[in-house]
Amino acid sequence: MKLPQQFEGLAGARLPERPLHLAIGMFDGVHLGHRTVIEPAVQAARSSGGVAAVLTFWPHPSVLFRPEAPTRLIQDGWTKAHALGRLGIDAIITQPFTPEFAQLAAAAFLPVLKQWLPTLGGIYVGENFRFGRGRSGDVTTLAAAAAALGLAIFRAPRVMVGGLPVSSTRIRELLEAGELDAANTLLGQPYAAHGIVTPGKRLGRSIGFPTLNLAWSPPLRPRFGVYVTRISGVASSATRSAVANYGLRPTVEQATEPRLEVHVLGECPFGEGDEVVVEWEKFLRPEMKFEGIDDLRAEIARDRESALQFFAAESRRA
Repeated sequence: MKLPQQFEGLAGARLPERPLHLAIGMFDGVHLGHRTVIEPAVQAARSSGGVAAVLTFWPHPSVLFRPEAPTRLIQDGWTKAHALGRLGIDAIITQPFTPEFAQLAAAAFLPVLKQWLPTLGGIYVGENFRFGRGRSGDVTTLAAAAAALGLAIFRAPRVMVGGLPVSSTRIRELLEAGELDAANTLLGQPYAAHGIVTPGKRLGRSIGFPTLNLAWSPPLRPRFGVYVTRISGVASSATRSAVANYGLRPTVEQATEPRLEVHVLGECPFGEGDEVVVEWEKFLRPEMKFEGIDDLRAEIARDRESALQFFAAESRRA
């Protein structure tokens, strides 16, 4: 899949001269709630021959307002762009969230958008959207300002699952707790990691379970443990079932940084230097320290069998 066209800043956005349908938000996770904002923009763009775009921000506003404890994001930029592309977004405008931009008055927000995006016709936001200096603007403010400029506003209601609103914060908590099934339900797709296969110490190969090591260091670290996964090549259509360990590998080394190691269930078409995406399907167990390599090998064999059973059951349901 081709990623959406990407622009840094409103001033740098060079979009086709067609009606622009713009969804605005951080969209971290691109979860079910975000989809209720994004999908109407895509649908309107397709029906009008226009362009569906997202306006998002970097860094997260918490970096500016709460630098001692900034929000740890679910996705890196590539994974977010990939998820938005799958929903049909044509372009992503990433506005630097600087102190100067943060001081923009709510009343000036839409005129600035219209200045840099002259074909803007529709704006799509969630019902809890806030904007402008001190978060002083809300959806009601936005709608009034939009009417004065001849712009259409679409406000999406909050999505509820299990009696609670779907939110990026809720998903972060689930991932950190290892509650992958619940997190994936709210995401509406499997949680994913993106990275380059890098050289490892080849210990897995020496004990009969070769692994691919990913250069992946997410701001939000999911629970250390073993997961059923799928791995796909970015430059190819190859997809394989796999089992992966994410953590510090306490049995074989005293690591200080976690690593994602993926064991492919069958023939592996990937190698060092390949760009891949790993989709996390099920949490199997927390990471643990074993007495020795033999115990580790036996547990990996059980993990592998559990993953095979997961995919066999999935195949029967299909």
